[in-house]
Amino acid sequence: MLPPGCAGRRRVPSSRYAVPIATTEAFVSQPLHFGVTLPQIKRSWEEARAAALEFDRLGFDSVWVCDHVYGVPLPTLPIFEAWTELAAVAAITERVELGTLVTPPFFRNPGVLAKQIATVDHVAGGRVIVGLGAGWFQPEFEGYGIPFPRLGERMRALEELAEILPRLWSEERTTFEGRHFTLRDALCEPKPPRRPPLLIGGGGERVLMGIAAKHADIWNNLAVFQPQLEQKIAALHRRCEELGRDPASLAISQQCVVVIEEDEAGARRSLEKAQKVYGGHMGAGLEEHGIWGDPDGVIERIERHRALGCTTLLIEFFGRDTREPARLFAEKVMPHFHGG
Repeated sequence: MLPPGCAGRRRVPSSRYAVPIATTEAFVSQPLHFGVTLPQIKRSWEEARAAALEFDRLGFDSVWVCDHVYGVPLPTLPIFEAWTELAAVAAITERVELGTLVTPPFFRNPGVLAKQIATVDHVAGGRVIVGLGAGWFQPEFEGYGIPFPRLGERMRALEELAEILPRLWSEERTTFEGRHFTLRDALCEPKPPRRPPLLIGGGGERVLMGIAAKHADIWNNLAVFQPQLEQKIAALHRRCEELGRDPASLAISQQCVVVIEEDEAGARRSLEKAQKVYGGHMGAGLEEHGIWGDPDGVIERIERHRALGCTTLLIEFFGRDTREPARLFAEKVMPHFHGG
């Protein structure tokens, strides 16, 4: 049943992230969640729109944008603003969930952000996933006059944000007095159709993972830390156990580049190009630890990630038109994991 006032809207999906999984074996047996990034940097809206519609049609579970106001790694690269792009994509898609990788605490006032997200979630019919992080690309903060305190303070602000958003989406009125943010008897109406799941992304094994263990439905491992996925998951589980949380109740997501071609030789040629394009940010350890190859090779490498406890892949397909590798992936890889 849809919430009052949403009659005639799309079906509100239940979030798989809200359901704790009892054992590691059950965790591994679940169908993997495949998310894919949308065109955003140095791309047109026509390209982003076409990709969103195609990813929705192909059966991907979610689509994602990065939340930067400058292009990464070059500030001069044009980039669409994250939540504006997601609002537009929400209006033209029917099924895929929609998320950010990741929204930092100082870009937007938390109350205004909660309101923006609730609105986008109404447009989407309850499909938003909220990705949060501490922020790291200093030039965009300085250029826009946005505070960029030391890392410890950004972490404190991240935790405040992770507490504020769900409260605004569930409480009639919210009062909050924090070190960085203040709310006084704040209203957020209408509430989102569902409580948007929270993803917290980052590699810090003590503070950030402690925040994820306390507040998140999903923890996302950055692509740069993909070679250390096993170590990072072990650290996350320790943080969960320290808080008395079942580690299996927190979904594990890996941001990754995927290089897929019809045959191994073509995949190796594309891999060499991808390593040059992405360098150390997204391409670190791609050949040894990443996901690449022909469809069988990609399946094998995904299985290695799943064996470590990874339940979600947030994919950036390598290619000028990412719809092409996405079609091959949907046809030859996804059925293996979805029982097709």
